[in-house]
Order: sequence, then C-alpha cells, then structure tokens
Amino acid sequence: MTVRHQGETIMKSWLIGAVALTVTGTGIALVPSAATPAQAQGREAASEWTIGPIIDRKNYSINMPLHPTRTRQGWSVAFPDPRQPGEIHYVTRRVRSLEGARRIVARYRIDAAPGTRFVPQEYPDKTATVGLYFQRRGDNWRAKGPYDFFRWYAPASTVKPLKPGVYEMSVDLDGDWGSVYGKKAAQNPAMFERALADVDNVGLTFGSDGGRGHGVYATGPARFTLLDFRIE
Repeated sequence: MTVRHQGETIMKSWLIGAVALTVTGTGIALVPSAATPAQAQGREAASEWTIGPIIDRKNYSINMPLHPTRTRQGWSVAFPDPRQPGEIHYVTRRVRSLEGARRIVARYRIDAAPGTRFVPQEYPDKTATVGLYFQRRGDNWRAKGPYDFFRWYAPASTVKPLKPGVYEMSVDLDGDWGSVYGKKAAQNPAMFERALADVDNVGLTFGSDGGRGHGVYATGPARFTLLDFRIE
C-alpha cells in the first residue's frame, strides 16, 4: 500500500477542540517575509500564525482557535483532549519566498499532565509527531498532477515524536524534502525550486509517519509552546 504520508485532501474532515492549560513561554523570533541568509530576525505576534488548514474558505481545524495564544514571551496552543475532542493539524504563517534560504529552525517546548499520551487521529497505534513544512502559493490541496509538488515536508529523519520537554528541529532546505506523495526534491529539483521561490506559508504539521498533517490529540491536558522559529 502506498503511504500518502503527508497530504491532506479537500475531501477529508476533522473534529477539532481545545483546552486550557496555563504555562509560561520563553520567546519567539523569526524572519517575517522573504528570507536571505543575512536577513535579521523579527518578533512576531501570535496572530501572525494560523491554526488550520483552511481549504476553500473552510477551516478544517474545527473548534480550534484561529490563532495560537500569545504568552509573555512567545505563543502556545493547547492540544485537544477528551474534555473537548478534536485534533490539531497545521500551525503556519505567511512568507513571500524561501529563495536563497538555507534552513528552517524551530525550537519548542511541550508541557503535559503526568501520564498524558499524544495520539495521531488517523493512525492511533503510530507515534504522534511534529515536523516542518512549506506550501507553494496557489495549492488546491488535491495533490493531483503538479499539485503533488505544492506542499513540501521535511525529511522523516528530522521529524520529532511528541513528548514533554524542550526540542529543536534544524532542517536544511535540500533534496531530502518530500512532496505530498513522498517524491524527493532531489528527483524533482525544478518543482522544488519553484515552490521555494513562490511560498505561501511555512510552519508545523502534527500527525504521524502515516500522515504528517493529519492531526493529533492528547489524552490529558497538554500544550505546545513555540520558543523560536527562524529562516536562515
């Protein structure tokens, strides 16, 4: 069976919810638009980030807030849990281009009540993960024909399991990135370069190795806090 390990299609729908858990953030910095190696970092508000995906004007992250919560020094988002069932799928922000960029770096913290597990909604027996991705402008989310190459997902070796603690993902923008159906950028360099030059958004996906952005929920109170995000 072919594993479509990243794509989310327009035919899919989800139930999403949110819970409250008070934590303290520790800062966020990122490059706000077209990234170049010499570009300075800028402080961004939580409202610059969107919880989605939003497809044909419909937000498939049902019952989730549209934006993360701003904390004292960063932003955070609560994982849905049994008190309000649902899943978190994508958290993204707009950029103009990744042309000339070398890598994407994200540092984050996960807080959770003792005994809490993170569960991929589509494959509950798999390990829940978070990873990096970017999306070319004009994607129709159907992944047919050339649209297979409009969403690019970080190499599997860089994806992190969801568990309490502080972690960092530093991912080079190289040929190991994969398309919606897992085709490597190294074998499709022209499509990869076109996507880098005309990016619509970049950010985080929550899911598993069976579906990168297909959603995660927690079995107890838990929160994801972004500490740092930058494009170098």
